[in-house]
Order: sequence, then structure tokens, then C-alpha cells
Amino acid sequence: MRAAINNQCIWHGGRLVLLSLLLFSIAGAAIVEESDWTADKVLVLKAQRKLFLIKDDRILKAIDIRLGLVPDEKKLNEGDFRTPEGSYLLDRRNLNSDYFLSIHISYPNAQDLSEARGTGLSPGGNIMIHGLPNERQHEREYYSGWDWTDGCIAVSNTDMVDIWMMTGVDTPIEILP
Repeated sequence: MRAAINNQCIWHGGRLVLLSLLLFSIAGAAIVEESDWTADKVLVLKAQRKLFLIKDDRILKAIDIRLGLVPDEKKLNEGDFRTPEGSYLLDRRNLNSDYFLSIHISYPNAQDLSEARGTGLSPGGNIMIHGLPNERQHEREYYSGWDWTDGCIAVSNTDMVDIWMMTGVDTPIEILP
């Protein structure tokens, strides 16, 4: 699958998403400075299944999320199907993901590595915020009905575009129980 980005649009999976149109809808059809809608922090509350895009302690957007198959516990090691908890960065983006866009979370941090060393297991990695799979194995309702990832944070494709547009590289993300 081929993806390209320019100032106007993303072509992904045979669908054209007009980013400029999205920005106008977010801004209530008013013209705003880009920095007005760029989050300076992302907060995830796992128990509430919510992700918040925050700027200057003000919530710009609240988004419903899905987590790993074992959602109520902190990630301890590779393959445990848990979503991490802690402070990280959104450190890189992937247009060519197996999911509709993905943004990498800098898990594991120093604390995660230390805890994993204590158990003798690998902490794992490759934790992302992403949209739906490009090649779905289930009906759409499956992905919105319950937690289904291997430990990532999943959102709708529309919400993924918003996260993509409203965050930058090295945006802090705090994931809480």
C-alpha cells in the first residue's frame, strides 16, 4: 500500500482524506493559527478508555480508545497484551503502517527497562497509537466494541487523522491506569 503526503491531503488505502477540510471543521469553519490546535500533551486514562489532546491545560479533544487484550494491568513484558502506563513521547510517525496511520510511543522508558531487567524478561516495544487495520479480520463493530490490540492504543480512523494533525514529534504522552 502506498502513501504520500503533501500540504493538502493524505492518500492512504485508496481513500483521500482532505486534511484542510478537517482543520476547518475542527476550527468551526473559522481560520485559526495552526499552533492554536497543536496539542502540547496527550493524556490517556485507560480505565475511562479516553485519550485527551491538551494544550495549555485545556482539552482540545477527547477521543474514545481501545487498548490491549489485558487492559487493566500495566505492561510488564513483551507479548503480555497489556498497554503501558507511564510518561513517554510520541517519537515517530508511520504512513505505511498495517493500520490507518500510526504514531509510535517511546515505550519502554528507563523505569520500564529497569522493571523488565528485574524479571529477566524483555519489556517489548513497538507500542503505537493507530487507527483500524487496513486489512480487517473482523466486522467494524468488533473494533469499537471492546479492547482488541496487542498493547497499542487504537482509535477510529477519523480520530487518528485528528491525532496526526494535532500532535508533533516529541509530544509528551502520559498513560495512566
